[in-house]
Amino acid sequence: MTNPSKKLGVIVGVDGNVSQVGMYSMSNDSQLLWYGDVLTGPKIGAFLTINQNDVKIIATVLSEKVVDQQNTVRSIEFDNRFHKDSINRVITLKTKGVIEENKFQVTSQYVPMVGNEVTLTTKEDLNLIFGLEPGEDSIYIGETLLERQPINVPINKFFASHIGIFGNTGSGKSNTLHKTYLELFKSRYRNAILDCSQFFVIDFNGEYTSTNSFEVGEENKKIFKINTGQVQSDKLPIKKEYLFNADILAILFDARAATQVPFLRKAINLWNENKFDGKSIARFVVGTIKKILTSGDAASSDAKDNWIEVAKQYVKNDLFEELNKLNYHSQNKAYMYIEDNSTKYINEKSELDPNALKFLKIDKIEREIAAFFEKADEIERLKMHLKFQKVHQSSWKSTNIEHLNPLFNRIDSAFSSLSKVINIVDCIEKSFKTMNIISLVHANQEIKRLIPMLMCKMVYDEQKSAVAGNDVNQTKHLIIDEAHNILNSEYRNNGDDWQDYRLSVFEEIIKEGRKFGFYLTLSSQRPADISTTIMSQLHNYIIHRLVNEKDLKMLENTMPTLDRNSYQMIPSLGQGEAIITGSAMQVPVFVKVEKEENNRPNSDDIILTKLWSENK
Repeated sequence: MTNPSKKLGVIVGVDGNVSQVGMYSMSNDSQLLWYGDVLTGPKIGAFLTINQNDVKIIATVLSEKVVDQQNTVRSIEFDNRFHKDSINRVITLKTKGVIEENKFQVTSQYVPMVGNEVTLTTKEDLNLIFGLEPGEDSIYIGETLLERQPINVPINKFFASHIGIFGNTGSGKSNTLHKTYLELFKSRYRNAILDCSQFFVIDFNGEYTSTNSFEVGEENKKIFKINTGQVQSDKLPIKKEYLFNADILAILFDARAATQVPFLRKAINLWNENKFDGKSIARFVVGTIKKILTSGDAASSDAKDNWIEVAKQYVKNDLFEELNKLNYHSQNKAYMYIEDNSTKYINEKSELDPNALKFLKIDKIEREIAAFFEKADEIERLKMHLKFQKVHQSSWKSTNIEHLNPLFNRIDSAFSSLSKVINIVDCIEKSFKTMNIISLVHANQEIKRLIPMLMCKMVYDEQKSAVAGNDVNQTKHLIIDEAHNILNSEYRNNGDDWQDYRLSVFEEIIKEGRKFGFYLTLSSQRPADISTTIMSQLHNYIIHRLVNEKDLKMLENTMPTLDRNSYQMIPSLGQGEAIITGSAMQVPVFVKVEKEENNRPNSDDIILTKLWSENK
């Protein structure tokens, strides 16, 4: 036999989904003992039940007040003495859903009516509200703040979605992120997850690099500690076509849209089309000096010297003696040289004759360039190509070399950093394990902004290629901690084309990724800095304490499942307390996320007094 419910009051007013309850008594106990169960009293945020025939309308308390029958506005002063039956207590409820046929659902089919009786929500009904579909697999994440009910998150609805975890520093978001995936790996699906899913964590602060993080086992985890300050940094495997991409390199080199980006596009397109080897690139770059010498005054006056300056970086300097001595004869519009005491001219618009080629040692230079290219790594090869392209594109006055020189200062710096942290490969199929942590705490700024985008684009395209047109039999999960570092929407307003490219990569992932089995989890302390397009495409949210007005406004605009009452509670959440809302949850739930005592991220606050005591 079901126990009767504790009667609290009656509906005395209804306005849409908000109703007023006249309470039977002034009881304001925060908890009530009812048939052996400790139930939450009618305080703000608590669940109450409105009984309408066989339907239970579930509502939460929005506000409460008293109506004083003894003291009125005509009183000279408020008489705060209690008079029997003089004060009525009125609480305001907001409808959340209904329980019908032993199942909770969010619906507008039923509305409260004046005269409906209001009772405490029983433990059985709370289980239905917070519970899952029968047989639905889930992970435990914590307890509700008021009711102390265990909260389980459905695996399918939660992890097969894009997730946002937001909160100020110290609010517990790093612990929540780690706890969520830790519980997933502890589930009964662990072995299957290890077989057919991969996880990539972009870790800007090095919080997830401990040996036991996520408890997947060392054999299933790979940690890449990216360090641009050391020669012996871990190297990320990157497929060639993703690095040798004009848009990617424009970002890496901070190329200017008006002059430097067109140069890069032309040079990279040429590189990708020709697929140079040592002989072909040597023939190509030597072709540039041949054309310079036979172009008369069509070529820039400094074109020859610019070409020699680049070539000297790859060829022994003693091979350039004759080339250096070449003088331009302005009247004849031809280069001249002296051989066997006789003056010889290189004719305009005609090929260099074999004698001139031999005298100028151009054949030997060509062989040395080919030999250098064959021995060089991929980055050094591309660098060589770009330097000769700078000369080639500026030699006939179509491009001002002065506009390109600042770019090459940045190219040297960027390639120097990049060569320490990436390893160019043809295939990444066996380069990663189930859990992959990419720590960027010791990377410089240009690598921090490039590597996440490079990795995400590459892994997303691999997943898309593998499953497009087929059933999804594998999944990829990309987890970005401190996501505002790379998804800042303000960059889009700076007028630089390459900034748009970076955001468009992630916007494509978040719009299209779900149907390809590619899921994104973003964690950030500044949701207002993240592109609104990306924010609006998230399906589930775990919100810790946020106090900044811009951050709160962003959530209000992009989270349709968050009601006003829950929204107003965000600034007052304590450490580890959060609101879980979204497609995986029937109603927004206030949760105290369970903190792992031993296995958690390296994000604990420093206790200064302890530190100073140990270092006396």
